[in-house]
Amino acid sequence: MRRRAGVGAIQKQKLEQVKYKEKGSEIQENQFQQMTAQLDVFRENLELFAIKHKSEIKKNAQFRRQFQEMCATIGVDPLASGKGFWSVLGIGDFYYELGIQAVEVCISTSYKNGGLITLNELRNRLIASRGRARQEITNDDLLSAVKKLRIFGNGFTVVPIGKGNFLVRSVPGELNMDQTTVLQKATLLGNAYISRQILIEDVGWTKTRADNALNDMVKDGVAWVDHQYQDETLYWFPSMFAECVTA
Repeated sequence: MRRRAGVGAIQKQKLEQVKYKEKGSEIQENQFQQMTAQLDVFRENLELFAIKHKSEIKKNAQFRRQFQEMCATIGVDPLASGKGFWSVLGIGDFYYELGIQAVEVCISTSYKNGGLITLNELRNRLIASRGRARQEITNDDLLSAVKKLRIFGNGFTVVPIGKGNFLVRSVPGELNMDQTTVLQKATLLGNAYISRQILIEDVGWTKTRADNALNDMVKDGVAWVDHQYQDETLYWFPSMFAECVTA
């Protein structure tokens, strides 16, 4: 017959478990302190690096992107730091200024594109308005700047449409999944237009689903209706005109 463990053995076992738990917590605390110390060292080195290369960070778009990636690895966001050391760099000011200029372009073009503009067209218009003497700006810069515009609510959003292409929406509300699919399909075809038949045959939608998506986009001013085509009605997207002309 198997003997049951005595009270003393049980208490000893519990005491050992407590000791193991305390030792484990001590090890975790030590590791946490070491990691914190290492991050502090990284931040100090990053500040020294930023001081040394301040001019290049502001002028060289590629260097600026790499610098932001370095910051992200240790949880530092110089764009969100309006006070203290990072404000001296003026990087945040660069993106806020770029964001304001992007808003101006979006507003000035919304009457013809319904508040949708490709990131590439937005960048080209900004370069033209800013002048070649200003800092070089990239699509990555624009994406960072537009993200800062979220403080205004859902009026400014970025819509991925495949193959590294983006649309910037500058009017309240959001595109639903079907509307985004329509734009993605048009981009994939290299067209500035789509038709109901394309959505039915290529995407596998029903006539009702295609009509609902297209009619909502026309209502929002995102798409224009073209009844002049012989075989079927086409729906044109003015936000893509420049992309298709230069493609």
